Amino acid sequence: MTQYELPKAYDFKSTEPRVYAMWEKGGYFRPSNDPHRPGFDPSVKPFVISIPPPNITGELHVGHVLFVSLEDLMIRYHRMKGIPSLWVPGADHAGISTQIKVEKMLEAEGTSRERVGREEFLKRAWAWKEKYGGIISTQIRRIGASCDWDRERFTLDEGLSRAVREAFVRLYEKGLIYRGPRLINWSPALKTAVSDLEVEYIEEEARLYYFKYMLNDSDEFIPVATIRPETILGDTAVAVHPEDERYQKFIGRTAIVPMLGREIPVIADDYVSREFGSGALKITPGHDPNDYEIAQRHNLPILSMLDANVKVTEVGGPYAGMDRYECREKLWADMEAAGLVIKEEPYLTTIPRSERGREIIEPMISTQWFVKIRPLAEAALAAVCDGRIEIIPERFEKVYYNWLENIKDWCISRQLWWGHRIPVWYCANCGKETCVREEPSKCAHCGGENIHQDPDVLDTWFSSGLWPFSTLGWPEHTPDLNYFYPTAIMETGYDILFFWVARMIMMGLEFTGDVPFRLVYLHGLIRSDGGRKMSKSYGTAIDPLAIMDELGADALRFTLLVGSTPGNDQTTPSYQKIESNRNFVNKIWNAGRFVISAIAALGDDGRQNMDHGPSSAVRTQDWTLADSWIWAKLQQLIRDAERLFQAYQYGEAGRQVYDFFWSDFADWYVEVAKLQLQMDGTRAQTVATLVRALDISLRLLHPFTPFVTEELWGHLRKALLDSPLADLAKDWPAALIVAPWPGPRGLEGWEEARLADFTLVQEVVRAIRNLRAEKNVGPAKRIPAVIAGGTKAGLLEGQAPVIAALSGLDPARFDIVPSISTKPVDSIALVVGPLEVHVPLAGMVDLAEELTRLGRELAENESQVARLERLLASDFAAKAPAAVVGKEREKLAVYRETAAKLKAQLEGLK
Repeated sequence: MTQYELPKAYDFKSTEPRVYAMWEKGGYFRPSNDPHRPGFDPSVKPFVISIPPPNITGELHVGHVLFVSLEDLMIRYHRMKGIPSLWVPGADHAGISTQIKVEKMLEAEGTSRERVGREEFLKRAWAWKEKYGGIISTQIRRIGASCDWDRERFTLDEGLSRAVREAFVRLYEKGLIYRGPRLINWSPALKTAVSDLEVEYIEEEARLYYFKYMLNDSDEFIPVATIRPETILGDTAVAVHPEDERYQKFIGRTAIVPMLGREIPVIADDYVSREFGSGALKITPGHDPNDYEIAQRHNLPILSMLDANVKVTEVGGPYAGMDRYECREKLWADMEAAGLVIKEEPYLTTIPRSERGREIIEPMISTQWFVKIRPLAEAALAAVCDGRIEIIPERFEKVYYNWLENIKDWCISRQLWWGHRIPVWYCANCGKETCVREEPSKCAHCGGENIHQDPDVLDTWFSSGLWPFSTLGWPEHTPDLNYFYPTAIMETGYDILFFWVARMIMMGLEFTGDVPFRLVYLHGLIRSDGGRKMSKSYGTAIDPLAIMDELGADALRFTLLVGSTPGNDQTTPSYQKIESNRNFVNKIWNAGRFVISAIAALGDDGRQNMDHGPSSAVRTQDWTLADSWIWAKLQQLIRDAERLFQAYQYGEAGRQVYDFFWSDFADWYVEVAKLQLQMDGTRAQTVATLVRALDISLRLLHPFTPFVTEELWGHLRKALLDSPLADLAKDWPAALIVAPWPGPRGLEGWEEARLADFTLVQEVVRAIRNLRAEKNVGPAKRIPAVIAGGTKAGLLEGQAPVIAALSGLDPARFDIVPSISTKPVDSIALVVGPLEVHVPLAGMVDLAEELTRLGRELAENESQVARLERLLASDFAAKAPAAVVGKEREKLAVYRETAAKLKAQLEGLK
């Protein structure tokens, strides 16, 4: 094997880590214009992405590979465009998720967080972070992510912790953070509040319980239905619709809470649905968000009948101390004994469950810390409304508006130990609270030293909301913050548009006075075959390392990228799909091997065979038809790819590059090139064209498949620099990662004609190939043919060697003539546009089958003729634009001509 002879098989296992190490060592992941390096120019606008920090709760899944691949594609594209590009990596401490993992680890050891205490628990959590944070970082590298690892951040690192305290204190001082009792979502298993966005409502089979709400001092009752009878103990009203004639007479009276004897009012409220259950609603404002709103409107008392352990409080009287479900059974049995039960029936409803722990969430009143969110939300709404931030796909803007317009105050405290502890200290002497940036030694109000810090931590999304600017050094005015902020794009899944994106916008505007990014790109989710999203907590995650170990990172990346469109979900790719794209990677490699071998074969005498010499300038006058065609196709591809990249249609761009490389370049031009390389007059120019086509293809493919393209391009560059074609690579950089993105050339006037000419050649070849396949003619058998080329005879004569080689024709028995007066005996005629290709039937064709085939084709053409004649005879010809009508007339002429030729062929066979 010579120094330029590549192995037949692409070895991704050795290539990927070696290439990635080269990129890192070469500093290619750092922005080309960096405020910390000499020659910095602050006037050059950068392109910046802050990575959505993955949680440290284990290893990544294929869904993570999608977003990493998408963002890496964006970064590589802009880097190749010559734009200073920064991708900030990092990881999220993931408060609830990590605490669950660490508690399970302690449970396996026979202990618990309460037994080990807060300090020891936090040591264990940091150890978990060191273990899994490293795994996640390694996996992101394995995918090929070109992040600037020198700027890697963690949401609990020292700088971000300082930013979190600064943000909390500023909001507190503005009166936008407060503490008080409100209805929140309580996770019984985690013993903490969770946000509305961390609750999933899952459709499940439940039971609907009907019972009697007796009116005070009366035998009358109001029938009421509920799926949670235990909450009857916390009822403070019975509500009916004001226009419900069944219950209007009861409005203003009082009813008796079953088994407790407590009087509560009967009220009228428009919220009540007359169709649900009995049409009357029990109001439990301490344990239902809708009831809570009704209670606010009617000034009803709010009772908490469950505590943090979801056991009945003293409000429940004789049921106090019972578990919520134990209470349900006991209370219902007692009501049945008292004659208050009407019936039970199955009922399909939505049950609130914790996104993390999967247990049923219990709404309850709890004293928590909240952000007064409305002022922040109004600013965030304005930023999208006035165009400072664009959301892709645009349809999600309506979802964004709807959520922010109906937003409620944000509960930011969590009863956890892992996270940013709330920077508030309570004084045992005066009872007041101190909120400061640095840990105090005494009360800010009375000077007392008997103070203690709030035990709660902040919602994970509070620190994540600061991510785009805290990672750049905020609250300090660092060089990075001054140059790289605002960032360019926030790329993330649409499922966290509210969790994270909206909060980043609110926080960015509040603390920096500017938007955190100019554009939000929302990718779809990767779902399992059952339609569930990929998630570790669901158990639907797939280990991408196993896939990459077997098929390579490029194959997995390409599969996910070409399968994605903005905002639309995709199913988990099958092994076969990824394997087929592994085959594409091998196709790239083998095409590169061929080109590099052709360069090496030029040898030292190559210059003497080069006519005008292949400079880096394109000399179209030296080209064959195939050379012109592939160059025109390349320019078309460059224009289309750029258009699609600018429209964020990355998947379609990848598909078009794939189609060009596999079909146009590898299957067509390379095959023609093999013939041209055998001829002295075209050899050198053919190699130059192969090089240009491969170079541009590798550049266009690089954001999708970075490893194989970098490796192959490096070999191509070395082979060129040591060949008569060195001039082609004289301006190439040392690595593809920083090579310029292909720019489209202007149309030169000849492209359309050359494309049409070679397309005609392709159609002739395909027609003969299809016939061979249909008649089971082996590939080694050379067959005769005659082409009646009409006005294209001269063109086809020049392409005779190409047609013969690609069609499996015998050159000695292959003729091209302008026309045929007498059809060759016992031959089949293939109609290819204006041409006829006559192939002898002997030993190939069953006459009856051929008559049937021609009959089918004739019927189809005559059908099209009839359709177009009707169309052109209608008012379409008068109303449609002249150009459109002209095209339809052209189609009609072609169909008529084809039909006439098919009739003649049929007559010849009869």
